[in-house]
Amino acid sequence: MSEPVIELRLWRQFLAVAEELHFGRAALRLHMTQPPLTQAIANLEQQLGVRLFDRTKRSVRLTAAGQALIDGARDLLARASALPGHARAAAHGEVGRLRLAFVSTVGFGLLPQWVRGFRAEHPQVEFELIEATGDVQLQLIERGDVDAGFMLHSPGFVPAGLQHLRIAREPLVVALPEAHLLAKARAMPFDALLREPLVIFPRRIVPSLHDAVFGMYHAGGRTPQVTQEAIQMQTIVNLVSAGLGIAWVPDSVRQFQRSGVAYRQVSGRNAQQVPGCETSLVWPDGANPALERFVEFAKARTGSRHPA
Repeated sequence: MSEPVIELRLWRQFLAVAEELHFGRAALRLHMTQPPLTQAIANLEQQLGVRLFDRTKRSVRLTAAGQALIDGARDLLARASALPGHARAAAHGEVGRLRLAFVSTVGFGLLPQWVRGFRAEHPQVEFELIEATGDVQLQLIERGDVDAGFMLHSPGFVPAGLQHLRIAREPLVVALPEAHLLAKARAMPFDALLREPLVIFPRRIVPSLHDAVFGMYHAGGRTPQVTQEAIQMQTIVNLVSAGLGIAWVPDSVRQFQRSGVAYRQVSGRNAQQVPGCETSLVWPDGANPALERFVEFAKARTGSRHPA
């Protein structure tokens, strides 16, 4: 047999009698007369199948079963009372769950700072953070498994059909084995860099940036000598440390201080030939209220009022 569904009104009446231990005072507190209250408690005892009060003409006392229900009844009524406010807060993005995917470069500095700052302003919003490459992020967004993602791409490129906000723009720098002769050069000899073996991410991960890097080589009359592909920036830098080649990485990767690796930026007239990169927050239409709050937070941090 299924358990009886007991109305909140009955629990409120039970708690009033339990706290007053007097039906008359409890009835006054509830703004009702005593006979209906007495009948309501009898109905509650019948539904539960236990006696809640021992009554005499002179006294009302809680039974062991009644005493055991007091804390639960108080908690139930408190949570029920809080539900309307909770619903309003959720509708305004003040409470809820925010599922964010991110590329590793965002995790080096920006993401931890933003999560800490947003949680300080909206402590009742829970974060779920998922590190994923751009291609995987698009799948997660399409399936509705995440609310938004931080994606790396070449300047001006954004995935079709998604809202977006550019949050960072940075140059590409070259990561070289620390013992390499080019790492010790005062100025980066650009042509020599293009002749070095290359460690790079697969095109499917960040197509726009992959094409921009290859375009740099082709503009310099070279074909990239790809010796190894790797998905994560940390892995790419580790492969550079092992001497497998050089890599073009976002400037933020400098924060990944891997022994045996030197980071250098191309300067002078050749600097314009090196593509930059951008990171954007992307999300589908119909964002949940918590994400809307986060987008406003991101706009304030980037000085943007509208998507880039």
